[in-house]
Order: sequence, then structure tokens, then C-alpha cells
Amino acid sequence: MKDTTFKDFQAETCRTVLRQDAAENMKDMTLKDFQKKMMTPEEAVKVVKSGDTVFVGFTSSTANVLLDALSQRSEELENVTITTGMALGPTSFFQEINPRAFHVCSCFMGPNERAVRSKTRLDFTSIHLSLLDIFLTQTAPANVVFLEVSPPDEEGYMSFGATGSGVFQYTLEKAKTIILQVNEFSPYVYGKDNMIHYSQADAIVEGNYEIASVPDIPVDEDVAHISEYIVEQIPDGACIQLGLGGLSSAIGYGLEQKNDLGLHSEMMSDSMMRLMELGVINNSRKQYLPGKSVAAFAYGTKELYQFLNKNPQMYFMPFPCVNDPVTIAKNDNVISVNTALTIDLMGQVVADSIAGVQYSATGGQLDFVRGSQMSKGGKSFIAMTSSYHDKKKWRQSRIVAQLPLGSVVTTPRSDVEYVVTEYGCVNLKLLCMRDRVKAMISLAHPDFRPQLKEDARRAGLL
Repeated sequence: MKDTTFKDFQAETCRTVLRQDAAENMKDMTLKDFQKKMMTPEEAVKVVKSGDTVFVGFTSSTANVLLDALSQRSEELENVTITTGMALGPTSFFQEINPRAFHVCSCFMGPNERAVRSKTRLDFTSIHLSLLDIFLTQTAPANVVFLEVSPPDEEGYMSFGATGSGVFQYTLEKAKTIILQVNEFSPYVYGKDNMIHYSQADAIVEGNYEIASVPDIPVDEDVAHISEYIVEQIPDGACIQLGLGGLSSAIGYGLEQKNDLGLHSEMMSDSMMRLMELGVINNSRKQYLPGKSVAAFAYGTKELYQFLNKNPQMYFMPFPCVNDPVTIAKNDNVISVNTALTIDLMGQVVADSIAGVQYSATGGQLDFVRGSQMSKGGKSFIAMTSSYHDKKKWRQSRIVAQLPLGSVVTTPRSDVEYVVTEYGCVNLKLLCMRDRVKAMISLAHPDFRPQLKEDARRAGLL
């Protein structure tokens, strides 16, 4: 995948010791200094002590080789806090976690965090991705950081990779010890504040494995209808933001007939890659960083990560930069599409919890809901299928008269603009509360509309 592998870099360093054109802070480095930093994962994690806080990565940039090595020390350690966000990848750490040795603090619940909920203490904090630096520097600052990085370039700089570009720089502010896990499958991406020089590391290990990937999700008939409603609202020259999942993929592939689209999105996905390959996304009409597709992280297939590697069309920035509503609004015609689990009749959106149980996170939904509406000509869409089938195969409505006990509102009703289901697309922003309720009922599955009307009357909403 890489033009330069870590072993290539070692060999080149042995031949030349130091290149004449190396960066200034590399001049004092010697081959001996470099070799001193190389060690096995088992040796590197010996630095972790009881009571430490250890950052282990984020989403598709999680240091799983180091995590596995740390897990082997579980009988020696006590009360070590593991900080992360939607940790992904091939590791047994979370499945076999020792509750005496480790507990987890996360700002974004993923499958691994959900797996440890019944096995050890799990702390969760809700924070917008535009404010992620607060979590990393104040809520859960780590004194030891494990960072997965790309192989180094000829000057010894390593990229923070598929997701680290959105996160890692903030972990360095409070870190006392920095351990780099160099993965030849981690893409070397261009952008802002997303490089680290090997001289900054206390230890360097090799950890080569294919990073976490997600296949395309099949698009069913309902999702196809939803995507059609949204696609027809997206003009040529728009700047788009799409999330993860089948709906976002359907919309992405539905945009293939559009022209001169721009990309400013917290996540880079396979459907966006496809639009870039076709020339549909060319960023020619963007006002902010024209000519560049902007993202904070990537999560997709192996092909996506290969596409990102040393791709000059891409520009990665930290989440607090990409997700800042003011920055988002610097582009005209921003189209933001996010999903929901449940919406009540007044337009309150629940997207990250299920009946009081934390499922994912607030993430960047509200950042882009607000940023897109601040944009000249921009639009914000919250989309979902009107119903789903529970474990007993009974159909349940996603549109409800009253949110279930313990539900957490992700996006307030006062921020919601367009809501879309397979039954239509309505701009709630323009409506008084009584008309909002009527509009939401019209978006519900027909089987539930009579009961929703009755519930609305009893609640004094109609």
C-alpha cells in the first residue's frame, strides 16, 4: 500500500544515517538514537503503571497491537483508565478486559465500548466533535498515549492516518509518554496538524494489520425512497456532508449525475470516494479550501484507505476545525444529512441512545445541523425510515408522541430543519408547533398515524 514502508525507512537510515535535506529537528538525531526507540510492543507497554490514563486511539486509528500487549499485563496493573472513542480493529482487549486492571472512558460508544459495559466500569461523556479537544485535554487527559501512524516519509515524519488526523494532536498536549505504532496499512494523509516526527516518540513499535473496514450496506426500497427525496434537493455546486450507513451510501451514489460538488464532512466514505473518482466532487465551487475535499476521519473499505494514501485532493483537519459551525458555513450551499433513531411529534431528535441506554454519541450531528443552516443556501436533513421491526419481528414506529423514558435528545426541535422518511420530506423550521405535529404524523408509517393523532390530541398538541 505504501511507497515507503517502515523497514524501507530503517534500511535507508542505515545507508545514509541522515539525509542532507532533512528537517531541522532531525539534524541532531543519529542512527543510534533512532534504533534506541525501536522495541517490541511488550517492551513498550512496560512504561504503563497502575493509576495511569492511557489514550489508545480513535475509530479506525486504534493502536490494537499495543492494546493486546497491554492486556498481557493485566495481572500486574490496577486502576488504569483507557480513553478512546469508538475503538475499532482486531483486538481481544475489550472482550477479555480485567476489571481490576482497566476501566474505559469514551466519548463515542462503539461495539467495543458496548461490549465492556457489563464487564468493567465504563465512563461516557457526551460532547460535540467540534469540542473534542475538551475531552482529550480536560475531561480525560492521558499521560501515556498510543498513536497508530503511517510509515515515515523521507524526513522521518509520520501521518496520523485515517482517523488520528482528527484527534491525535490534542492528546500530545498533556502526554508524558508517546508510543507510536507504525502500521504499513495506515494511510499517509495530507492536511493540518496531522504529522509527528519520530524524534518526538519515546518508543516505536511495528504493528502491521489491515485497519478496521466496513462494507457497503445494502439499500432497501425504503432507504432508496428517502435518498431520492434528498438528492432532488441538492443542487449542482453544493458542498455535502454525509454520515455512515446505508442511507448515506444511497445518497452518495444517487449524486452521480450532479456536477461540481464540494466535500466538507467529518467523515470520508466510499460513496464520496466514488464521486471524487467520477469527477462529480471536484470542489471547484467551494469558498473554503477550494479544490480540496475536507474531512476529519475516514471509515470504509480497504480501497478507501488506499485511495486516501498520499492523495493531494484530500485535506484532513482536526474535528474542532472541520466541525466548527462557523467554518462549515464558510462554504455556500452546504447540504448536511444525518440520521436518527427516533423523533417525537415536535421534532426532537434522538440519534445516540435507545430508551436511556447510550448507543453511540452526539458526535458531529448538531455541529453540521447548525453549520449547514448558517451557510448561504445551505440545508440540513434528518433522515430515517418511519418504522423498524423489533426482535419479535413486530413493526414499531420511529415517530412517537412521547420519547421513551430516559431518552437523550441529540438535536433540539428548535434546530431541526428538514425531516425525511420514505413518506416524504418536510421543513419543520417554517411551521408552528401544531403544524409540526401534523407534518410529523404525515411522515409516519400509515399503520401508526391514527394512534399518533389520538396521542397528540390527548397531549394537547392538536
